[in-house]
Amino acid sequence: MQPLRVAIVSDDPLTRSGLAALLSHREEVAVVGTPSPQDLEGLRALGVEGILFDLASGQEALGALAAAFPLVALADGEEQAARALRGGARGVVLRDASADKLAAALTSVVHGLIALDRPLSGWVQPAAAGAVGEGLTPREMEVLSLLAEGLPNKVIAQRLGTSERTAKFHVESILGKLGAENRSEAIVLAARRGLVVL
Repeated sequence: MQPLRVAIVSDDPLTRSGLAALLSHREEVAVVGTPSPQDLEGLRALGVEGILFDLASGQEALGALAAAFPLVALADGEEQAARALRGGARGVVLRDASADKLAAALTSVVHGLIALDRPLSGWVQPAAAGAVGEGLTPREMEVLSLLAEGLPNKVIAQRLGTSERTAKFHVESILGKLGAENRSEAIVLAARRGLVVL
């Protein structure tokens, strides 16, 4: 299996070299370049499949790159992570992430999933805009994320402070809107569309 061709984009040469060194021992990714944030053509020429982006390089550069490539952003915290997702990032990891986590996030976004560092996954709704396209309400998004944890209706109801009957109603609505036959299929379809974090 060929490693994914990724580029590290940062204004800071020390950050670029540090991240390249961190990922150099990972078999699933190959760092093929560390161009400047403005060098879209250079990235295309390298055959880049995914980008690891340092948010210190600016929101404008993020938007242009995220529109062209699956992108994982490095964030200092929740506020930066939220800005990155609004700017088009498909994944966000904290700046102190391990090589394993960085490689997993890059692999996930290249394959069409949303990737969030676990400390961020409880509060970020990465696909709120996409969910509107699916016709899911904010409450159904909450239920969907609990479904992805494998929780039964009774526990979902307890988590949301509703009745089990209401939870069941939400689950059935989600299945209908996603065109899924069962809960497992709904989770798979939602993950493919970037609506849940697995």
